Amino acid sequence: MRIGVLTREWPDQVYGGAGVHVEHLVRFLRAEGAAVDVHSFGGTADGAVAHDADPALTQANSALQVLSTDLRIAAATAGCDVVHSHTWYADLAGHLSGLLHGIPHVVTTHSLEPHRPWKAEQLGGGYAISSWAEKTAVLAADAVIAVSEGMARDVLASYPDLDPARVHVIHNGIDAEAYAPTDATDVLERYGVDASVPYALFVGRITRQKGLAHLLRAARDLPGQLVLCAGAPDTPEIAAETADLVEELQRARDGVVLISEMLPKAEVVQLLSHATVFVCPSVYEPLGIVNLEAMACGTAVVASSVGGIPEVVVDGETGLLVPYDEADPRAFEAGLATRVAELLADPDRAAAMGRAGRERAVTHFGWDAIARRTLELYASVLR
Repeated sequence: MRIGVLTREWPDQVYGGAGVHVEHLVRFLRAEGAAVDVHSFGGTADGAVAHDADPALTQANSALQVLSTDLRIAAATAGCDVVHSHTWYADLAGHLSGLLHGIPHVVTTHSLEPHRPWKAEQLGGGYAISSWAEKTAVLAADAVIAVSEGMARDVLASYPDLDPARVHVIHNGIDAEAYAPTDATDVLERYGVDASVPYALFVGRITRQKGLAHLLRAARDLPGQLVLCAGAPDTPEIAAETADLVEELQRARDGVVLISEMLPKAEVVQLLSHATVFVCPSVYEPLGIVNLEAMACGTAVVASSVGGIPEVVVDGETGLLVPYDEADPRAFEAGLATRVAELLADPDRAAAMGRAGRERAVTHFGWDAIARRTLELYASVLR
């Protein structure tokens, strides 16, 4: 069986959870002996084939550039027995591959366009195109993988015409060897983080989905330090809005460290390992692989209780969950402040949660088992 994995992100151009997922899935599929061809929008590590958009569309809406890349990928998947696409960027490439070559198409839903209306700020009319591409691919797919039970419910609610029998829950995983506690502190020293003072940490892209603005509004009276590893803004507007909120916070209190870039994995591991608490204020999160990364590094998590996050973070055991209500953002921000402050003020409790989180990540979210379940799904659609 030859598998075509279709993805926007691939090393060394991974910037989000979907890219992390694909990178690890492919590695563990290959470890199970599978033949995997990777077709990506960028990055050529490990023999992946990178496909570019049609140069005639350089000035066009970015959604049209994506579709032109999808056409090139579909033309290149001849010889595959099954194709597996990740995110709307590659979904149409998978759908067209299936039609063109007469092979099954598997979709993993890392997020859903109907749940991300703010993408219209980034894509303009392209948001209608991305929504169409996702819907077309999901409804026609031979199998749809949801990365959490919550995501499976969202998929069926968003696409009620989809046969529930074609939806399969296979959680995201974590490489517990790559993400593990470290004693090194050189990265902290480089960015001005005081390892002797408790700190809360945010790691993520600057996008509405990740809820960074809520954390910045909640952090005014938090004890200790706040470290923000935030980059890759969706739009210039949200970048400017975030910069204003950070500057306002820095004027109001000390101990705010901003790292305006997406750091290499080893550096993120160091920041996670020494944090007292990791904060995930996402307003939408199908699973939240970053929470698994924090847990694997032995760090307690405070997260919004949305999507698949409660399937990862056990409230009161590996961290604390905060209810999110879109209609009452101030209550959410107050809840974040309270929960984060609790753990910053009680590092021993936070450390105990971190140890429990590491054990849960290793025990329940290993990539080897996830790769085997995925291979079984491929075999089932080939029958």
